[in-house]
Amino acid sequence: MSPAIGPAGVRTPRPVRTAAIANLGCKVNQAEMESAARLLRERGIAIVDGHERADLVLVNTCTVTSEADAKSRHAVRRARRTSPDADIVVTGCSVQVGREAFAAADPSARLVDNRSKDALLAEIAELVGPAFDGGRVERALPTLSGVEIEGIADGRASVERTRAFVKVQDGCSFFCTYCIIPAARGAERSHSPETVLGDVRRALRAGHREIVLTGINIGTYDGGRSERGFRGVHLNAALTLAGLVRLILAETDVERIRLSSIEPQHVDDELLRAWSDGAPRTLPHVHLPLQSGDDGVLHRMGRRYLSGDYAAIVSRVREAIPGVAVHADAIVGFPSEDEAAWGRSMTFIRSLALAGIHVFRYSPRPGTAAVRMRGQVDEPTKKRRSAELLAVAAESRARWAAAHVGAESDVLFETQLDDGRWVGHAADHTLVAAAEPAEHSGSLENHIGRVRVDAVDPASRDRVMGRLLSLSPRPAGVTVDAR
Repeated sequence: MSPAIGPAGVRTPRPVRTAAIANLGCKVNQAEMESAARLLRERGIAIVDGHERADLVLVNTCTVTSEADAKSRHAVRRARRTSPDADIVVTGCSVQVGREAFAAADPSARLVDNRSKDALLAEIAELVGPAFDGGRVERALPTLSGVEIEGIADGRASVERTRAFVKVQDGCSFFCTYCIIPAARGAERSHSPETVLGDVRRALRAGHREIVLTGINIGTYDGGRSERGFRGVHLNAALTLAGLVRLILAETDVERIRLSSIEPQHVDDELLRAWSDGAPRTLPHVHLPLQSGDDGVLHRMGRRYLSGDYAAIVSRVREAIPGVAVHADAIVGFPSEDEAAWGRSMTFIRSLALAGIHVFRYSPRPGTAAVRMRGQVDEPTKKRRSAELLAVAAESRARWAAAHVGAESDVLFETQLDDGRWVGHAADHTLVAAAEPAEHSGSLENHIGRVRVDAVDPASRDRVMGRLLSLSPRPAGVTVDAR
């Protein structure tokens, strides 16, 4: 029950009927808030848009850049303006490294740092109380399992209804010299396979057609041995990420499965075999953070590979997974990145023929080694290089999309465009638009359709369009949760 201010300032309990979710940052944050949203819906609580007044507001923050910190604090202030009487719960990485700033932004907000995040769902359950009539409550709480910087979420709810992000791992001990996340998230720890399977099954029951496995450093998944109270139920030895993928495929009827992002050095033969054996349920899309194409910059970043290693890994992935789309991250303006290093990086990135590139401008994070390095790059130079790489990224997406013309793709439809067409992601993550067939009535959301791609969409160069050949509706008896 959420407290309300009564006569003489006395706080009295009042029911929570509505909740809003403000989620910033990475796919792990999105996974965490999807779990919170499922809990709220199970208690009969409506999830409303962040611009609507709510009884409870959850804000999950991001600290990957100073811009992310600022947007996180803005999201808290906006939540209080929109819902002045609400219980506001603020959690996430920015709270972990800068608690005082959030206490100043909203002294009445409940602050839950990442070290206490495992208990967040229990705290939410206590706040909202028992289910209302019509609410459905499972005996066990769901686990708290789970952007490019130019487009960090603006704080609105981002809970998808077609795919579910399932967090299998948290934390990182790599300490790249630019990264604050190890301080914000702590050391690596993995969920047990039983926990992951439970979250996958819960998402499938909710109607999700696609599962995205996510984590801060997902390649370190160890079958839950790093989780307190580990019991090796499935295997005596540590279960790798490849083993987890095989387990999910064997023990659930998941239709589509992706990885959100994985460090290049963790893509080993075992994982590639598991991914190849699992096709077509394992989707041909791999996100490999690069950060720079210059070896000197990679060394100073503390990355665990050089450009030649990265190129070799991309080649192995393409050989093992036919038609795979390889996406990457890149940071521009890292300390000591002079014009020669920048030129080498751009040449290398172009040589990879990537399907997509997420572009980050280097942002000094207090407490990281990079802030003390010589050769800091000025902001105008960062902006110029960012614009140059964003242009390459746009061209890469357009080129990848155009290569689909004349082919067929299986598309998970997600949203309807203003012109009435439906758009969704193909198996390799390419955006595809198609008109609703005349014989079909109702929404195509969460349907998987076979589309013959006829052309690049004139409205968007990184999207293709085509004719719907066949349609696979969502499983009978399963209804996607309302927002």
